[in-house]
Amino acid sequence: MKEPFDIAINHVDYAIFPEEENTYTVYKDGREYMKIMKDTENSWIKLDPETELPRFEADDEINAIGQEIVAFENQE
Repeated sequence: MKEPFDIAINHVDYAIFPEEENTYTVYKDGREYMKIMKDTENSWIKLDPETELPRFEADDEINAIGQEIVAFENQE
C-alpha cells in the first residue's frame, strides 16, 4: 500500500491518502474533504460521499489535485 503524502495548490495544503487502485481520499484543513478517482490522465472524478459512486461533474480543483498526485507519484 502506498504511503500518504501532502501537496499544495495555490497556498492550500492537502493530505492525500492513496486507497485502492486510482482512488484517493483527500483531506483539507485536517478534515476529510473528498474522495477522487482517476478517470483519464488529465481527468479526475469526485466520488459521492455517501455512495462512493462517481459524480461526473467538471471540477477544476479536482483535476488540479489529480495532476499534483500524478506529478508526485512520477517522482517516486
